[in-house]
Amino acid sequence: MLVSAFIAQAHPADVDAGRRMLLATYETAKRAGYRFFSFGDAMLIL
Repeated sequence: MLVSAFIAQAHPADVDAGRRMLLATYETAKRAGYRFFSFGDAMLIL
């Protein structure tokens, strides 16, 4: 949730934009074979 809050700053008019963008980013990373283990949202996605 912390990462989605930062992402949401780019789209202040859409309160759900951060969550949707983060979920889409995770799906892309999973398809590319990234593994998240126990780090969860403790990483920086640029």
